[in-house]
Order: sequence, then structure tokens, then C-alpha cells
Amino acid sequence: MATVKRRAWKTAKGERKEAWRVRYVDQHDATRTRQFDLRRDAEAFRIKAEGEVAAGVHTADSGSITVAQAANLWISKAELGNRDRGTLKAYRELRDLHIVPLLGKEKLSRLTTPDVVTFRDVLLETRSPAMTRKAVRGLSMILNVAMERGKVAQNVAAAVKVERSARDRKRIVIPPKEHLRALLAAADEIASDDPQLPILLRVAMFTGLRSSELRGLTWLDIDLADLKLTVSQRADRWNDIGAPKSDAGSRTVPLGPALASELKKWKLRCPPTQARLVFPNQRGRPMSQHRIIERFLAVQKAAGLAVDTGRDARGQTAWKARYGLHSLRHAAASAWIKQGIDLKRLQVWIGHATIALTLDTYGHLITDALADAALAGGAEAAVLA
Repeated sequence: MATVKRRAWKTAKGERKEAWRVRYVDQHDATRTRQFDLRRDAEAFRIKAEGEVAAGVHTADSGSITVAQAANLWISKAELGNRDRGTLKAYRELRDLHIVPLLGKEKLSRLTTPDVVTFRDVLLETRSPAMTRKAVRGLSMILNVAMERGKVAQNVAAAVKVERSARDRKRIVIPPKEHLRALLAAADEIASDDPQLPILLRVAMFTGLRSSELRGLTWLDIDLADLKLTVSQRADRWNDIGAPKSDAGSRTVPLGPALASELKKWKLRCPPTQARLVFPNQRGRPMSQHRIIERFLAVQKAAGLAVDTGRDARGQTAWKARYGLHSLRHAAASAWIKQGIDLKRLQVWIGHATIALTLDTYGHLITDALADAALAGGAEAAVLA
């Protein structure tokens, strides 16, 4: 049974002080105390502590750690779990730039949901909504790891969300057919300078592979007899080869006959590498992400699709790409949808972890005007019959 009693004393200077002390026994039969300036705060803590002790999940202040210490446990777990280098870099940046500067000294046992709400609101004033969303999610992950280690009783960040407004949602950009054809024609025209560019764009456009997956693709992953391509690895931002970032990233995608024919031609010309890469650089390593961005801009300039943004510091035209390579991935998904692909196959081929993500990304493209009209007519008939 926890008790709340008033405590009064005099300081060395003779000043009279008063506080409210909560005394209780935790689930390990250890006597604990906690002191508050206000009685209502002491009573609120008493009720909370009694509930946590009864559930066997209470963590006393003396046994608690700070948010900064918990964040280090989170990073250590990610390192032991062999998370890829890019993910670890993102986690460390969340810890060092956003979470620890604002909450690092707070003890987990004293952290409350209102504290996390304040943390979120401060971030929204100084960071973008997207970064705030990542930081709050990161704090929640930190508290989950701390719960696993018995360092805190509950995850007070779990219910705190950063609402995503319609303006925050990035609309996917799908190049129209005439632009896709213009891109391929332009890539063919400048193939003498970069012979792998035409086939790289075709693979991206017709299989929906991500840039990292294209850069890690090997000839062992392409079955030209059975017309299929398997995604089994990727090249990260440092061009190191590793497994896809999620289980959903490992998948098999069918090849159309025209693409298979182009791949056969490229296989005869492709520079041989030890890793048997489909798109190697001159040193036999994966092509860099920067190189792909640079070459895709050159294709768009040649196709008349790049955007003139004025003059740069040297007085030359500053060109901006109208499309990112990810737009070709969206073009693949859009083409499959127009051919009547079902949602489950679309999810698998595009490499999404959940069907909900597929719906959020491409649901607005899934329409059937004739079927919709038939449904509407059937509803009318049912009412008027």
C-alpha cells in the first residue's frame, strides 16, 4: 500500500520547506520514495505506481536510465541486428540531432505522454513535418527497446502522432506515354556515349526496380529462358552490395519478350565483372547513384523534357530533371494496373511490405469506368424495381 505524507523541514538558512512524499513497495519488495511539491502530483503518482507495481512493470527512478542512454541501447540493438549502413546512419542522426538535444537528460521513469507531445510540438516549430514524424517514431522505438530491457514500464510515445496533411503527401509523378517514348528514344540517341543507358532505363520502366536494386542487379538474377528477374540484393549509397532492406524487397518480376530481347543483346556487350553486374561502372563496381541521376538528367535534356531554371554562377543554363528515376518505377506500376493486375501481385512485383502501402500509393489509379457504371445502374435498378 502506497502512502502520501507531508514532509516539512528547515534549510541551513532557516527557511521553511514543505513537500509531499510518496512511500511504496515495488514488485521486488524494495521500499521506494518519491517527493513532489504539490499533493495532487503526489496522489497521481501514487495511483500510477500502485497500478504498475500490481502489473509487475514499475520502474523506480533509481533503476531508470535517461533517454540518451536508452537511445544508445537502441543503436546497439540495430548494430547487432545487422541493419544496413544507411539505416544506422539515419538512426544516429535522429538520436544526435533531434532526440538527445531535446530529451536526452530526461529519465525514462519521469517521461510522460504530455512531455512527448511537447517534444513533438517543439520539433514542428523547428523541423519539417516529415522529420518530426521520423523523430517521434524514433523515440517510440527507443522506448520499446527500453521496455524490452526492463528500463521503463510503458511506451509513453506510442500514442503520439504527427498528423499527415494532404499537402504533406507527395503525389507520385507518372510520365505520360509520349514522355516515356521520348526518354527511350533520347537514350538510344546518346547510347554511343553511354551504351548501358538505354537498357537501364528499359529495365527500370518495365520491371519497377528501385535504383539501388538496379545497381545491385547481376546476370545470375536474370532468367532469359523463363522470362523473369529476381531481386536478391541491392547496392547502398556507398555502393556496397547487401540484401534488400526488407523481406518484401526480395521478389521475382516477370520480363516481357521485348525487354528480354534487349537484355540478351546487352549481355553480349556488357563489360565482364567479378560480381557479374548488369550495370557496372568502369572499375567493375556498381554504378553510383550520383552517376544515374547525372545520366538521367542528360537523357531528359536530350528528350527536351528537362526544366530550364535560369542561369548558374557561370552564366550557363541550369537544368533540372522533370522526372526522378523513381518515376519510371511508378510508370511500371501504372502500366501493370492498366493491364488489370490484381492488388496482391502488384504488391509483390513492386516490392511493398504491405498491401496498404500499395493502396496508398497506387489506389487512385485503380479504376474501371465500365464496371463502375454497371454497379451504379444495378443500384438504381434495385431501388426502382
